[in-house]
Amino acid sequence: MKAVVYEGKGGPEVIVTRELPMPVCTPDSLLVKVHASALNRGDVLQREGEYDIPAGQSTIPGIEIAGTVEAWGENVRGFTEGQRVYGVVEGGGFAEFCLLDRGMANLIPETIGFEEAAATAESFLTCNETLFELGGLAPGDHVLIHAGASAIGTTAMRMTLHAGARPICTVGSPRKAEALHAFGASAVIEYKTQDFLAEVLRLTGGEGVPLVLDFVGGAYLERNLRALRLGGCLVVAGLLDGLSAEIDLLLVVERRLRIKGSSLRLRPMREKREVNKRFRSRWIEPLERGEIRPVIYATHPIAEVAQAQHLMESHQNIGKIVIAVRDANGRMLL
Repeated sequence: MKAVVYEGKGGPEVIVTRELPMPVCTPDSLLVKVHASALNRGDVLQREGEYDIPAGQSTIPGIEIAGTVEAWGENVRGFTEGQRVYGVVEGGGFAEFCLLDRGMANLIPETIGFEEAAATAESFLTCNETLFELGGLAPGDHVLIHAGASAIGTTAMRMTLHAGARPICTVGSPRKAEALHAFGASAVIEYKTQDFLAEVLRLTGGEGVPLVLDFVGGAYLERNLRALRLGGCLVVAGLLDGLSAEIDLLLVVERRLRIKGSSLRLRPMREKREVNKRFRSRWIEPLERGEIRPVIYATHPIAEVAQAQHLMESHQNIGKIVIAVRDANGRMLL
């Protein structure tokens, strides 16, 4: 099969296409003919040599797919050849074929195409887990969402609105602020010209928010904690600004704050299956009814993975960057 691989680490020049052996079904997996995938920050970090692939996972980039079932292992039940499925995979998405664990496979609703399904897989699981399972978001709550124009950020904002809560999003430009206002954000803070802590306190009458969803880390830590109300929770799901920061433990103790971390890819499969099960129980029906959708900024054929990654690195995207692996007739685009 054809697949995108990284030969070494560095810039887009290490992205190449190679003929590789077809993946072989394990007892618990489905073999999927990939029609679409989507770009994630981890794909770029892997290319740069800044992300270590967990043991046993594919070194081919791409962690979410949508496609059709080709074959399955002996422990797999309930699927038929040609069924449209999508889900989070352990690498291998930027290829003609990919393995998808039986517990991570979701049927694509008739109202959704392959590209939209691929854009849903990872971000919806991550946001459901961070906002509701870890963060305990309730109707009427404010939540501060950093990187609000990213794929995860826009999904978190839409989930928050669907749940009857109020998203306050940070963005890096007036263009992104305008887009998020149009999507329905309760408030948008331009962090380059506004102090997000001061704005959060102003918007909440000095009380702070019950939940902060952070993908930045680093220097944001102290201000995130000060943005929380009494008993509030900070969920860290990304570390774009660094791996460490000083913390005022007295602030944590006095205000009874909670700090939680989340990473889907590092979890064992049994836990990933539970995460996917929680996603399905809450969001499959709203997705089928069209009540919520991922925000797709651009779609690139798989032959243009380098251009798609350059777009992500430029921080211009508002929403998900999708990778089309096959055209409408099922022909490979690589």
